[in-house]
Amino acid sequence: MTGLEKITNQILEEAKTSAAAVLEAAQKEAGEILEEAKKACEAIEAEADEKNALLRENYDGRVKSSVEQQRRTAILRAKQETIAQVIAEAQETLRTADTESYFRTMEKILKAYALAENGEIYFSARDMARMPQDFEKKIAAAAEAKGGSLVLKKEPKAIEDGFILVYGGIEENCTLKALFDAKKDELQDKVNEILFL
Repeated sequence: MTGLEKITNQILEEAKTSAAAVLEAAQKEAGEILEEAKKACEAIEAEADEKNALLRENYDGRVKSSVEQQRRTAILRAKQETIAQVIAEAQETLRTADTESYFRTMEKILKAYALAENGEIYFSARDMARMPQDFEKKIAAAAEAKGGSLVLKKEPKAIEDGFILVYGGIEENCTLKALFDAKKDELQDKVNEILFL
């Protein structure tokens, strides 16, 4: 299992933890949406019953198809919103974690993305201010484990979280947003699997 898979699994585990409340809210919302769709269906069916007998069979078929499509669309929309909310909450949970947990996550990400080259690493001003004293040693150890080296730059980058790796003028964006965006489809599939399958 690669470091990135471990990070993905950790993110998914944290998503599972926060998913229960989100799932309950989503199920309630989905129930309300289904109830509205059911009411809309009943209204459409009542209107269809008033049509003349010759048009009724054709019209009923189209109405039922439309209602079913509306129902499926409402369910799909509710699922997509729930999945997006779970992923956003997982990202926010990581971003706002206590200092120890946050930097433990940063160390795991660093181990996954460090290269066997000499480079620099930049953090945000917020992270620089709260960085544990031994973290610079952890940065060096993670780089050395890959056969490279990293220098912690003291001037902060304008990022919210995570870090930026710079190797030979090429930046590797390791902010949480960038990492979540890079794995968006995979995360959506995993969260969908956890919540709805």
